[in-house]
Amino acid sequence: MNTRLLDGFAATFDGKPDGIVRAPGRVNIIGEHTDYNDGFVLPCAIPVETRIAWRARPDTTVRVVACEFGNEIDAFDLSRPVEHAAEGGWRDYVRAMIATLIKEGRTLKGADLAIVGDIPRGAGLSSSASLEVAVGHAMLAVLGETPDATKIAVQAQTAENDFVGMKCGVMDQLASAASVADAALLIDCRSLETRAIPIPAGTAIVIIHSGVVRGLVEGHYNRRRAECEEAARLLGVAKLRDATVAMLDNPALTGDTLARARHVVTENDRVLLAGEALAGDDLREMGKLMAESHASMRDDFQVTVPKVDELAATAHDLIATLCDGQGGARMTGGGFGGAVVALMPVDGVEAVTAGIRERYRTPAGDAPDIMVAHAVAGAGPVAG
Repeated sequence: MNTRLLDGFAATFDGKPDGIVRAPGRVNIIGEHTDYNDGFVLPCAIPVETRIAWRARPDTTVRVVACEFGNEIDAFDLSRPVEHAAEGGWRDYVRAMIATLIKEGRTLKGADLAIVGDIPRGAGLSSSASLEVAVGHAMLAVLGETPDATKIAVQAQTAENDFVGMKCGVMDQLASAASVADAALLIDCRSLETRAIPIPAGTAIVIIHSGVVRGLVEGHYNRRRAECEEAARLLGVAKLRDATVAMLDNPALTGDTLARARHVVTENDRVLLAGEALAGDDLREMGKLMAESHASMRDDFQVTVPKVDELAATAHDLIATLCDGQGGARMTGGGFGGAVVALMPVDGVEAVTAGIRERYRTPAGDAPDIMVAHAVAGAGPVAG
């Protein structure tokens, strides 16, 4: 990846960068649509990432080249308000992070930035959060600073909420910024406290892309958030984090509002139980909780699609048969397509993935793309 990055930098800006930063993608093991409800999540960073080569400039101009998009270029001046790009797309995520840093009082310097990444887009693995966090690291590196992980994550979330218009929670950005190698990160999305839970040795994280690209899901996502806020209002709590299962027996909650609340409340419970199961090396219990999570997303939160349901069921059945139920599978990410995450013993990966490739076909009729991953550290400078 560095070769493509350095070649793109040299071709666009001449010479070499002052440094390179990285920010990984993430997979959420369990805890979906709980983050913006002040709940709990259990993601980990994975070895696909965004890298940015940066070089300070003597003026206030920011020039950016996206090596993965045919070396498309964006340029703007920090002496004027940073506004949306006419072309939108990746440019707005870069501009969003820079605009947010400025709004929060940072005096930034001009820079040349080259961006490269290998996170599959539309798979629910947080390519946008990775880009935002990487941009933050690069722009602060120009100032000679290394950002605080929690602070840069919150700034990246603000950028996506206020500039891009995606009303996401903080999980994606915090997982990219603060993850610990070989561990899942239990995040309290209210306090922003994190706890690294070591992933048991011999456990594989397998990510299978359904082939259903998520596309433009902002409208669905923002609608779910509004439904959750309405449920909290009807229950008289600040956020659904504060609700209990017993409180759901309330005549004010009906239909979709009840279903959305039921998912969030029970999913929060599942995340905490999953943290205990993972810490106790109990993959069987993890599998049970992952299956319950997927069913809740399908039936109550209604963010899965039939092909993702099929893929999750296929993976779950193969793990039950070939790994004696040691592990499980569920949809990961915001929904409406994307990927399934599975946990299983390493020695079962070959048989399970072969079975998935044999039994499941994407909408295009192909075998699915499968990534066997491990948990990596969060964002920072690239040595050398």
